[in-house]
Amino acid sequence: MLNPVLLLIGLTVAISAYAWSNDNLMQAWILRPYVMAREPGQWYRFVTSGFLHADWGHLFFNLLTFYFFADNALYNYASRFGALGGTGAFLLLYLGGIIVSDIPTYLRHRDDRLYGSLGASGGVASVMFAGILFAPTTKIYMMFLPVGIPGFIWGGLYLAYSQYMGRQRHDNINHDAHFYGALWGLVVTLALVPESFGIFLAGIRNFFS
Repeated sequence: MLNPVLLLIGLTVAISAYAWSNDNLMQAWILRPYVMAREPGQWYRFVTSGFLHADWGHLFFNLLTFYFFADNALYNYASRFGALGGTGAFLLLYLGGIIVSDIPTYLRHRDDRLYGSLGASGGVASVMFAGILFAPTTKIYMMFLPVGIPGFIWGGLYLAYSQYMGRQRHDNINHDAHFYGALWGLVVTLALVPESFGIFLAGIRNFFS
């Protein structure tokens, strides 16, 4: 069975890179609330915009964060629901996060003719916070950091950075989607695996003890 983590990473890299040289695809797939509210058959953009990225930096940061947390979330889902059920739950987590996190953006900008956004931010945040519930103290290592950062601290820094960048609004990246994606990840995981909250609390207690 194909690994959904690697499949999603491969698809996202390939589609993003191709769209940078094909503006027709970029414009057809980017989230355009104004167009979606007025033209039939445009709702697919809730999903397709999640496979587009602004540049290599945006793509690398999103997919690196996704990679750090995705295997943990997928493993815990699969251990409870089997390989097929776990994959289904993981796709619900990731693709659902992309869609749900874009709904507030759509509602806010549906009368803004010029607004557009792209990125897998909502899905990445969903997977991240699901992974944090299952293993809050697993350390994340970056090439420019001398020490690992526990996952729950990384998640807080990620949201703080998103809030800062969302206020700047100098790009087409939907930074606000991180918050709604994180919420989706927590809700889905707690609904599917209620004991994950106890796992999270135990991990935090052990970290500070």
